Amino acid sequence: MFMPRPTVLSPVPLMPLVPSRQSFCALSLLLMLPVLQAAAADTHGHYPVTLDNCGTTVTFDTPPRRAVSIGQNTTEILLSLGLADRMAASAVWIGDVPENLKAANERVPRLSSGIPGFESVLGQRPDLVAAQFETDVGAQGRVARREQFAALGVPTYLSPTDCVGRLHGGDTNSDGARTKAFDMALVHREIQELADIFNVSERGHRLVDALRARESHAVAEAAGTPQDLSMVWWFSSAELAGDAWVAGQFGAPGYIMKALGAHNVIESREEWPAVSWERIAASDPDVIVLGRMTRRNFPADDVAQKIDFLEHDPVTREMSAVKHHRFIVLDAQAMNPTLRTVAGLETVADGLRALGLTGQRPPDEAP
Repeated sequence: MFMPRPTVLSPVPLMPLVPSRQSFCALSLLLMLPVLQAAAADTHGHYPVTLDNCGTTVTFDTPPRRAVSIGQNTTEILLSLGLADRMAASAVWIGDVPENLKAANERVPRLSSGIPGFESVLGQRPDLVAAQFETDVGAQGRVARREQFAALGVPTYLSPTDCVGRLHGGDTNSDGARTKAFDMALVHREIQELADIFNVSERGHRLVDALRARESHAVAEAAGTPQDLSMVWWFSSAELAGDAWVAGQFGAPGYIMKALGAHNVIESREEWPAVSWERIAASDPDVIVLGRMTRRNFPADDVAQKIDFLEHDPVTREMSAVKHHRFIVLDAQAMNPTLRTVAGLETVADGLRALGLTGQRPPDEAP
């Protein structure tokens, strides 16, 4: 296991004579006593913390001090818990950090915006590697397998949102599939487990309570959505005119739609199935939700290019949502099961209200 180097304190001379080794040690212990007492009081009775995490038992005897987060949501949870000073680095980003987390995020080195190498992660001397996706740290991990980290004494934590009720491999695409619908309780669980690992459990409770209150408020504000309202959620595409990566039934978009009383025109257990525009157009959804991101792996990562395609393609331009410009632009992070799913619910609720599709008047409409 990687261990931090001990800190050597230089004694302040109390007299012109050079202190003996015995007096130096005694003075150092006296100077360190308040720190040691505070640390003992902070962790007394809390550790060890043992979790069953995605089929792997992990135990922590002390709070991590050099965590590496792989996945934007994992990073944002740790930052939201006030743990920037316990983070050695972050990796795997698809968008900007929220405004309220920017200052904290600037204190954490970014190892890579994409997939980091195994050696580069180890180079941070981590005492925890926390990952959002099993495809990064898992059985076929692009960074490494959990066993590889464990063999070097580095514990790992994987988001429950990517293993509970999830399938990877087999007949599914690279994004996997769900055996049961996602629920925000999985995000709440992740927040609380990470808070417990770092011995900041009360912060976890406060964050979960705040998310629950925001979700209840957003659902109440969107009351009156037509029961037959249909939607499709377009994340991106390898090619603009090719099959679109759209939301399946059981991911975060499905959770948001259910909460708001809408339904998905796509019937698939896959997280992000690739679907032809001919099939989507035949379903003629009432609203199209468009993913916004700062990454530019594909032309369709750009919202402006998405809209331009929809309005000019001979198939898509005939859809009623396109003719009436019923688009809702949403941060792509909120389209995945993340801390931002509640923000996604709020944005979609506001969008439906602005489009006149709820019982509430649009904000710019006079009573």
